[in-house]
Formats: sequence, structure tokens, C-alpha cells
Amino acid sequence: MLNWFQALMPREDRFFPMFSRHAGTLVAGAVALQDLLSGTCLPAEGCDRIVHHEHEADDITAEVLLAVRRSFITPFDRGDIKDLINAMDDSIDQMQKTAKAITIFEVQTFEPAMVALGERIVRAAHLIFEAIELLGTMKMNAARLTAITEEVIRLESESDDLHDQGIKALFKGPGTENPMAYIVGAQIYDHLEKVLDRFEDVANRVSGILIESV
Repeated sequence: MLNWFQALMPREDRFFPMFSRHAGTLVAGAVALQDLLSGTCLPAEGCDRIVHHEHEADDITAEVLLAVRRSFITPFDRGDIKDLINAMDDSIDQMQKTAKAITIFEVQTFEPAMVALGERIVRAAHLIFEAIELLGTMKMNAARLTAITEEVIRLESESDDLHDQGIKALFKGPGTENPMAYIVGAQIYDHLEKVLDRFEDVANRVSGILIESV
């Protein structure tokens, strides 16, 4: 009886615009991160931009969690909504942690593999944004959502290889004369690689919602 009654009730679709707004902060944060890694902007400016977008994302996350508590009908399982928005928030939180490390260690220049990781972070962010935009019509876009998940997973795998290559280059290069340069560089590589890990978590959340809903 309850399922029949819920089917007659209008769905609470305000979640989708909030998801999209949050996904927009992921793209903006990723672009800011890549700008500072590539030298398009000063590191301090890029870090400030990332922190700004992380604060925006926190506000949106709070809106979503409040809406979950106040909504009688949700577009999909409440637990899935919470897990998705938290995974998205973890992604930009990890960008903020990367920016914090760059600020603390006063890093001004970045290794080629770090720049390459930044490029993949931007690509993954755009893919996540596309996936979030398709959530409201997931049944019509199941194939594309599956393809996006696979592409994000591929980018994360590439990031693992870039991380290892970068660490090896640090060890054989700057690390031979300056151990601190190796330690700091390794920290930056770890943070960047974890951003892709968090994006993979978001993609897997989307995939799980798709499996349950289609």
C-alpha cells in the first residue's frame, strides 16, 4: 500500500539542480588546480580559487542533506543520495587538501607528471559533471552513464601509472641532491592521485544508482 501511495506522489526533483551545482564546483576546482600546476596562474591564486569552490561545495552539500531530511519522496534511495553527495564533496575536499599542501610547502613549480595528473583531473571532472547532468534521465542515458564510469575508471588507472612514474623521477632526479624535494614532491603526487580516486568513487556511486534504478 505504501509503495502504491508513493508512486502517486510527485517526486522531489530539486535534488538534480543541487547535484549539478555541486558538480560545477568540481569542474571549477579542477580547472583552478590545473591552472596552478601548469603555471597559467600563480600557485597562491589557484589555491585561493580551489578553497573558494570547496566552500561553495560544502554549502550545497548541506542543502542536499537538509533536503533529504525534509523530503517525503526522493528521486532515488535516500542513502544513495547521501552517499553520492558525500562522494562528490570528498572529491573537492581532496583538491583543497592538495592546495593546502602546496601552500604549506610553498611549492612554486611542478613536475611534468603532476601537470599530466592535473589534465586527467580536469577530464574526470567534466565526465562527472556530464554524468550528474544525466541522472534525471538515467533510464534514457544508461549506456552513456556506463561509458562515463568506464572512462573515469580508466583515467584513475592512468593516474596510478603517472604517480609511480613521477615518484621514480623524483627519486632519480631532485631527490638525489635534496631529500626534502623528494618528500614534498611525493606528498603532492599522493594528493593528486587521490583526487582521481575520489572521482572514481563518484563514478561508482552513479553506477550503483543506475543499476538499482534501471
